Parts: sequence; C-alpha cells; structure tokens
Amino acid sequence: MLDGIDFEPVFFAPFVSSVMTVDSGWADHNGHLHAAFYSLLFDRAVDEAVFLVGLGPHMVESRSASFFTVEAHQRFQRELRAGQEVRATLRLINYDDKRMHLFQELHHAREGWTASTYEQIAQHVEAGTRRVVPFPDEVLERLALMKAAHGALPVPEGLGRPVNMPIRLS
Repeated sequence: MLDGIDFEPVFFAPFVSSVMTVDSGWADHNGHLHAAFYSLLFDRAVDEAVFLVGLGPHMVESRSASFFTVEAHQRFQRELRAGQEVRATLRLINYDDKRMHLFQELHHAREGWTASTYEQIAQHVEAGTRRVVPFPDEVLERLALMKAAHGALPVPEGLGRPVNMPIRLS
C-alpha cells in the first residue's frame, strides 16, 4: 500500500475535485478573480488527484520526493467572482517514468460553465537535490490505472493549443 493511502482508489473519468470557494481577498482591481488564484485553485485540485496515485506531501516527508510543474498553459474563458464555488476536473493525458501531462478545467460548481483551463507538464524530483528521478513502481502502476480511465474520454478542447497571436499588418 502507498504511504498515506489505506484504500485502493477508483479513478473516475475525469477526476472531479472537492468544491472550492473563491476567497474575497483574491479579487483584483477589476473585481474578478486575480489570475494567480486560478492557478492556486488548479494546484489544489492536482493535490487531491495525485494523492490517489501516491504523490503529495507525504512523499516529501517519507521519500524526499515531490513533483514540479515545468510547463503550463492557462486559458481564461469566463470571470469568477468572490464567493462563487468551483470544482476542477482533471485528466491524465499521458505519463512516462518521470513526467505527467495533465489537463484541467475549472467549472462553476452549481451552473457547470467553464471558467478556465490549465494544461501542464509536471516532473518527479528528488526533494533534496531537485534532480529529476523516476516515479516509484507503485506510483507508475496507479498512473497506468488513471490513464486507462481517462484515456476513454474524448480529447479535451484546447489540448496542446499553442499560445499565438496572429500578426496583422495594418
């Protein structure tokens, strides 16, 4: 059994986070959620999801290992305001022995509309040296189960989308 987990997880497709509330202190000068806090909400959802595969704070303590985001692309589609409740969905798009490719969507918890998407590559590291290292075998086994569940979903809209602004000559 993995450290911190005393049950065999079921991987729903996609993973759905707990309900999170947009804090009133997170609003920017426009009155909506500041861009940095969208990332915080996505990070909290990742923490919930990867706990099921055996990653999280317990890995830092017990194995001196963690995972770091090394690339990300975020899209903002609709404003969020203080007090609104949200949930994030997460899909494991792919993985290898050292990396995970994740795609998330942040949804209004009651109405279901999408506020933002977040695509990221995270890699497994040794906490002390910050060197990239392979996932433990039991984590790879759980990643395979999660990927099998999430692989049955259609490709999410926006996956792999480049950051691009066409040049207009005027």
